[in-house]
Amino acid sequence: MSGDNYYFGDSVSMHGGLGNTGIVKNQAAPAATEASPALEAAIQQLVELLDELRAQVPPASAQSIDDCLPDITAAPGVQPQQRHRALMAVAGIAATVGAVGQPVVEAVNSVLALLGG
Repeated sequence: MSGDNYYFGDSVSMHGGLGNTGIVKNQAAPAATEASPALEAAIQQLVELLDELRAQVPPASAQSIDDCLPDITAAPGVQPQQRHRALMAVAGIAATVGAVGQPVVEAVNSVLALLGG
């Protein structure tokens, strides 16, 4: 039918130019959830293994591990894609050094399983 209007998302109509306050969303940010104790323990174990591994890899790889640590150890509010990317990066470094890195790969898999991915 002609004349039908379909609106998706916010629609704002302003009449006059005084006292405009903008859009009031009335939406709260999602409540931050705390990490489970199992996840915290798995991340702590991974960090300990990464500390051991970084002493056994070339400096560039050690720097990459250092760059990934903040995203791995961050509070649950970190973007899931960002944490996943960091976990996969350190797993890739660990895989390149063979048997020495195998415990790190297993620890990353444990963290990913606890994260649901």
